[in-house]
Amino acid sequence: MTPQDTARRIIDANNYLTLATADHDGRPWVSPVYFTPDGGIDFYWVSRPDSRHSTNLTDRPEVAIVIFDSQVPVFHAEAVYLTAHAEQVDNSDLARCTEIYRGRHPDLTTFTPEQLQAPTPLRLYRAHAAEASVLLNDDGPDLRVPLDLPI
Repeated sequence: MTPQDTARRIIDANNYLTLATADHDGRPWVSPVYFTPDGGIDFYWVSRPDSRHSTNLTDRPEVAIVIFDSQVPVFHAEAVYLTAHAEQVDNSDLARCTEIYRGRHPDLTTFTPEQLQAPTPLRLYRAHAAEASVLLNDDGPDLRVPLDLPI
């Protein structure tokens, strides 16, 4: 299995990513968000625009992301690391992106573009990956390998 294959397996097997943002003063904030991947380069989630991680994106759209299974035994960790540019999906692209987001899990089919724009409380966000790497479990010390995009 190649590092790209491992990264795809990790992304496909996990429902949550950990999103790291920072406010205008650089204070970090980390949030778990349910996500839908798209093409190995875009990652979508729904959130309130007044949540701390969402407001941080207004000043600093650069984010870090990690996707991993927290239930594996000690010394068996694998993870995908990403740096990305994140933003709220613009209304002009909302219908297309909502369809992508809804496609991952049957519970998400209740989301419509109308439910993800004002005056409703939720919005759709997208992170577009700039760099990626994978932490491999190769029965030795942690090995982090850069990946080509898209994953």
